Amino acid sequence: MQIQDLPFPDPGVPDARSGPRFLWWLFRNQLSGQLKSLAWGLLHFASVASLPFCVGVAVQAAVDRSGGRLALAGGLMALACAGNAVGDTFLHRAAVTNWITAAARVQQVLARKAATLGSALTRRVAAGEVVAVSTGDVEKIGWFVEALSRFTAAAVTIVLVCAGLVVYQPALGVVVAVGLPVLAIAVLPLLPRATRRADVQREKAGRATELASDTVAGLRVLRGIGGEELFLDRYRRASQEVRHAAVRSARMWALIAAIQVLLPGILLITVVWYGVRLAREGRIAVGEMVTVYSSVMVLTYPLRHFEEIAMAYSFSRPSAKRAARVLSLERATDTAGSRAAEDPAGDLYDPESGLLAPTGRLTAVVCGDPDAAGRLAERLGGHASERGTPVLLGGVPLDELPLDSARRAVLVQDKDPVLLSGTLRELLDVPASGAVDPRDALDAAQCGDVLAALVQGSVDADDPMDARITERGRSLSGGQRQRLALARSLVTDPEVLVLDEPTSAVDSHTEARVAQGVRELRTRRTTVVFTSSPLLLDRADRVVFLHGGTVAAVGDHRELVRTEPRYRAVVTRETEDEAASAKVLDKDGVPCKDEVLHRLEELEEIEETA
Repeated sequence: MQIQDLPFPDPGVPDARSGPRFLWWLFRNQLSGQLKSLAWGLLHFASVASLPFCVGVAVQAAVDRSGGRLALAGGLMALACAGNAVGDTFLHRAAVTNWITAAARVQQVLARKAATLGSALTRRVAAGEVVAVSTGDVEKIGWFVEALSRFTAAAVTIVLVCAGLVVYQPALGVVVAVGLPVLAIAVLPLLPRATRRADVQREKAGRATELASDTVAGLRVLRGIGGEELFLDRYRRASQEVRHAAVRSARMWALIAAIQVLLPGILLITVVWYGVRLAREGRIAVGEMVTVYSSVMVLTYPLRHFEEIAMAYSFSRPSAKRAARVLSLERATDTAGSRAAEDPAGDLYDPESGLLAPTGRLTAVVCGDPDAAGRLAERLGGHASERGTPVLLGGVPLDELPLDSARRAVLVQDKDPVLLSGTLRELLDVPASGAVDPRDALDAAQCGDVLAALVQGSVDADDPMDARITERGRSLSGGQRQRLALARSLVTDPEVLVLDEPTSAVDSHTEARVAQGVRELRTRRTTVVFTSSPLLLDRADRVVFLHGGTVAAVGDHRELVRTEPRYRAVVTRETEDEAASAKVLDKDGVPCKDEVLHRLEELEEIEETA
C-alpha cells in the first residue's frame, strides 16, 4: 500500500478486544510494508555495523604496511557507505509510509464507526474522547507501528554483530555480548514511571487548555459580571500545575538520557582497558582492538531503538486502548440488516410507546422528559441505543433494513445539529431526492436574515449561496444555526423527517412562520416534530402526548389544552398547584373556560402578527 493509494477501499474489521490486539491487527494488515521496512533496515544497520570492521582492517594494514589490504579496506568502506545511504533513505521512506498508512487506517475505521453509530456515539462516549483518539492517539499508534520494523532490524543486527565479535575476537567479544543486552534493558524499569508522569502532564495541559477556551468563549459574560480576575487566577493555578508536572516529567526523561550516556561510556572504558591489556600481552592485534572498540561505538546507534520501541509502546498502549474502546461500541441492531434493501413508505409506528405518525401528515409529539424524547427520536430513525421492539415504517421493521436504507427512509435531526464549515452551497449539498430546491428550503426555514448576515460577513460573496460559514457556525446566533440546519434537513426530502426541538432558540414570530413553512413544504410527506411550543403544536395535524414513555393522549393542540391537565402543564410549564392557586382549574380539576380561552386568544394574536 502506497500513500497515493489512500484512503483504503476497505480498512477492514478491527480487533477491538484490547489495545494490544488492536495494535497487532494493525501490524498484520500492513505486513508487506513492515517486511519492506525490515529489509531496508537490515541493509542500513548492517552497513553501519560493518564500518568498524573496515576501519580495523585499514588500521591493521597500515601497521603491517600492506597497500593491498589498505585498498581492500577502502573499497569495503565505500561499499558500506553506499549501503548505508541507500538503506537509510529507503528505510525512512518505508517507515513514514507505514506510519501514515497505519494512521489512515485507524482514522478510517473510527470514521466508519462514527457514521454507523451516529448520535448514539456521543451518548456512550464523550465527544472530546473521540476527537482525542482521532488526532493525538492516532499519531502515537502510528509511531509504534512504524517503529516496530526498525526495532526488529536493529535487534537482529545487534545479535549478528555480537555473534560475529565472539567469533572474530572471543576475549573482547564476550564482554561486548554481555554488556550490550544490559544496556538494552537498563532503562526499561524507568519507562513506566516516565510514561505516567508524561500522561499527568498531558492531562493537566488539557485541563488548562479547556479552561482557557471556556474563558475566551465567555469573556463577554465574565466582563459583565466582573469575573475576569477570578478566572485568570484559576488559569494561573492550572498553568503552574502544568509547569510542575512538566518539570517532574522532564527530570525522569533526563535521568533516562543520562543512563543512556553513562552505561555505554562504562562499556567503552571496559572494552578499551581490557583490549589494551590484551594487546600488551600480545593476545590480540591492534586492528582487532580497534574493530571491537569501533563496533561498540557504532552499536550504540541501533541500541537506541530499544529505548524508542519501549517508549512507543508505552505511549501507544493507552492510545490503542482508547481507540479499541470506541471501536468496540456496537449498534443495537445489525448494520448490514437481515432484510434486503428497500425504500418503505407508509405509517410510522413505534410499538413500545404506541406512537403512530400517519403518512403524509405533520405529527407533533409532546414529552415532558427531554432525554426520553431524544431516545425516542433515535428509535424512530432506526438508531436505537438498546435492543427492543423495532419501529415499523409501512409495516417494515426499520431495524431489519440495511443502515443506508433506513437512513434514506427516515432522517432524524438532533436537538443540537452541527454546521460544517464551508460555503452555504456546500452545506446544502447533501444526498437528497431533488424534489426540494435549496432556496425553497431556506425560505421555509425563514433564513432570510441568516443569508443577509452571511453575505455581510463574507468577502466578495454577492450570492448568499457562496457565503462562507465559519466552524460550527460560531458567527451565527443559536436560532440562525437552528434554521440553517432545518433547511438542510428539508433539502434532503426524506420519506419521514423527525425533528427534535427544531425551533427552541427562535423567537415566537419567526417560529410561527417556520411552522407554516415546514407544513407547506412537507405536504404529502410524513413529518414528526418533538416540541412543546404552542405555535408548532397548533400547526400540527395531530398531537401525541407521551407520559411515562407511552402515549397518554392524542388529539389536536387546543383540544388537549382543554381536556388534558398533564399536557397543559408541559406546554405551559406550570404545575397543578400553580394552576389551582391562579384559579385556572375548577373544583373538579378541569381547566376553567375563561383561562383556556384567554390562552388560545394569546396564541392566535401571535400567529396573526407573524
